[in-house]
Amino acid sequence: MSSGDPSNPKPGLFARLKAGLSRSSSSLTSGLGGLFTKKHLDAETIAELEDALIRADLGASVAASLAGQISKDRFDKEISEEEIRAILAQEIAKLLTPSAKAFAVEPGKKPFVVLVAGVNGTGKTTTIGKLAALLSSQGHKIVLAAGDTFRAAAIEQLQIWGKRAGAKVVAKESGADSAGLAYDALAQAKEDGADVLLIDTAGRLQNKSGLMAELEKIVRVLRKLDDEAPHAAILVLDATTGQNALSQVEAFKKVMPLTGLIMTKLDGTAKGGILVALAHKFGLPIHFVGVGEGIEDLQEFDAQSFAQALAGN
Repeated sequence: MSSGDPSNPKPGLFARLKAGLSRSSSSLTSGLGGLFTKKHLDAETIAELEDALIRADLGASVAASLAGQISKDRFDKEISEEEIRAILAQEIAKLLTPSAKAFAVEPGKKPFVVLVAGVNGTGKTTTIGKLAALLSSQGHKIVLAAGDTFRAAAIEQLQIWGKRAGAKVVAKESGADSAGLAYDALAQAKEDGADVLLIDTAGRLQNKSGLMAELEKIVRVLRKLDDEAPHAAILVLDATTGQNALSQVEAFKKVMPLTGLIMTKLDGTAKGGILVALAHKFGLPIHFVGVGEGIEDLQEFDAQSFAQALAGN
C-alpha cells in the first residue's frame, strides 16, 4: 500500500488527522503559548520549551534534540510562536520519516501471514477487522484467525468483521489453544489459496510471562507449516498509555519478530507525542494510526501530515 505524495494527502484525511490529534496538539501548543512574550530565544526559553515537549510525551531525549535544533542559529534572535510551530513540524517530520513505511503484502509469500498482538484494550481486534476490510477492498483474498480464544466477544467481533470484508474466519470454542488455532488457520489459508492470513491474539500484559511465552509458541507452530512465518508481526499500541508504550515495545520485541506498529485511540488522548518517542527509540515501521471509530479513521501513517497536525499547523 503506497502512502502516496506526503505533501498532498487525500482530501479529508488531513482534516480527520488534525481533528483526531487536536488534544495532543493543544497539549503541546498550550505549553508554547507563554514562552515567547519576550520575543527572544534565550537559555530560559529553550529550557521551558524542552519542558513543554517532555510534557507532551515526546520523551526527554527527543525534547532535548528538538530544543537544540530550534535554538541552532537562532539564539538571542527574535522568533514568534508561529515560527516555532513551523520549525517543530519540520523537525518532528524529519524524526518520523524513517518510520513512515506503508504496510505491504509481499506477493511472493502466499498466504502472507500477519501476526497481530498487543496488551488488553488497545482495539486490536477492531484494527484487524479494519485492516481486513482495507486489504479486501484492494482485491486480496483474506482469512482471519480468531486467536483471542480467551474472550468470546473477540471471536464474535472478528466474525462480524469477516462478513463485512468477505473473509473466512477460522475460530474454535472459547478457551481453545490459540497456537493450535493459528496452525489450523494457516493450513486452511493455504488450502483456500488465500493471499493474506491475519491472526488475532489475546490481549496480554507485557509483564505476564506465561501469556508472552504463548506468543513465542504461536510463532514456533506457524513455522512448522512455513519456516518464514509470520511474514509480518505487528504490535497494536493504545496512545492513551503514553510512555508505557515504550516498555510494551521492548517486551513484545523479545517474544515475536516485531516488524511494525499501529497506534490507536489518538483521538482520545493528549499523549500523541509518544509516537515521536517510539520512532526515535526503535525506528520500527509505523504502518497506521487510528483517529476514530470508522474504517476511514485507520489511516496510513504519513510523517509530514502527522508532524503538522501535532504542531498545530
